[in-house]
Amino acid sequence: MKRDVDNILLQWKDETRRLPLLVRGARQVGKSFTISGFGERHFDNFVVVNFEQRPEYEECFSSIIPDEIIQNISILSGQDIVPGQTLLFFDEIQECPRAILSLRYFYEQLPELHVIGAGSLLEFALRQADFRMPVGRIQYLYMKPLSFGEFLDASGEEKSRELIVRTRPDKPLNPAIHKKFISLMKKYMILGGMPAVIDEYLRSGNLNRCSRIQSVITGTYRDDFGKYAAKSKHEYLRKVFSAVPRLAGRKFKYSHVDSSLRSRELKEALELLARAGVVTLVRRTSGAGLPLEANASERFFKVIFLDVGLMQNICGGREEILLSKDVTKINAGAVAEQFAGQELLAYRDPFAEPSLYYWAREARGSSAEVDYLLVLNHSILPVEVKSGSTGRLRSIRLFLEKYPAPAGIRFSQFPFSSTASIISIPLYAIESSRYLSV
Repeated sequence: MKRDVDNILLQWKDETRRLPLLVRGARQVGKSFTISGFGERHFDNFVVVNFEQRPEYEECFSSIIPDEIIQNISILSGQDIVPGQTLLFFDEIQECPRAILSLRYFYEQLPELHVIGAGSLLEFALRQADFRMPVGRIQYLYMKPLSFGEFLDASGEEKSRELIVRTRPDKPLNPAIHKKFISLMKKYMILGGMPAVIDEYLRSGNLNRCSRIQSVITGTYRDDFGKYAAKSKHEYLRKVFSAVPRLAGRKFKYSHVDSSLRSRELKEALELLARAGVVTLVRRTSGAGLPLEANASERFFKVIFLDVGLMQNICGGREEILLSKDVTKINAGAVAEQFAGQELLAYRDPFAEPSLYYWAREARGSSAEVDYLLVLNHSILPVEVKSGSTGRLRSIRLFLEKYPAPAGIRFSQFPFSSTASIISIPLYAIESSRYLSV
């Protein structure tokens, strides 16, 4: 299954000043599969050290001198490790913190060897109080579920993706093509982007089987709670995990999860799920300038789930998506806002930590909110996910009055179009927003 990150890995392979890669992302988004395919296709030799399956490999790191490490691994694995010809892959690297630390010395003492580490719960190892991170000696790469564009590629719709990316608001698509893409988008909203689900759909086309796999994946995340926190915290993790899919796109209040539980405990649970990559916090920011992070609030935020397919599996919205004429109206717009946020994250720089922001003004009789802020060509563009015709888009216009943004963007189920200040882009074409000239 081809992933966009494949091209990034190829570029990394050929860099002269190459840093070891540490691939981060939630469980089952395809990290190990993607790296394994890359290693097998592009290297003479591919050596995998999986610390979860083979814990005895931890003893290879009693010394963190690279020559000694690869000598020990070669003997245990029975494989040669040749710098410049071998990809050495440390899978589930969070199980061996000294392997993470060793990446610094691979960079300093054996830079010609290609080394990648990956782990599903890596965030927890990195945040341990006694862990020394090799800052400046490794490069992070973030992976997410398949985007809608990657889903099109996997489904044999490469030409459709190419057309979507090329299309601009001043040259809208043929109505029949637009309807086809809306249908494909609805299918993706049901399936989501988890590789195991997409693989099952491509093999069988059976949505019920796909739904069962989604249930298994969400069950796996729940099983992981024991790795996040002590048993006494599991109740809070379960509550937040179950609540986030139905609260997507809304200003998050802990009382909406369970008013009988303490906010402090729920806050800790939400932070743990965010570290695991299962949820993303969309923080409110002033929109006054770049970086958006500089004026972001810790108190006010929204949340989106890891994957729109898992979201609908938990909420039970498959039939509603199939029958709906306008997906932006499902669950008060939550499914469309989840999809939009997931797409915006998917097309970000994979070397940058995933982040999303929104803007809001809370004033008596004059409140306003735009769903997301998009940074494009050093400008901040307000984004709303809307149903119906363009209408007033009052919040976008208030933002444009306050800040000198070149335009606002509306994501909807409507075709491409534009006015002097509003660019309308179909939800299925969010990837094309990266190439706007504003």
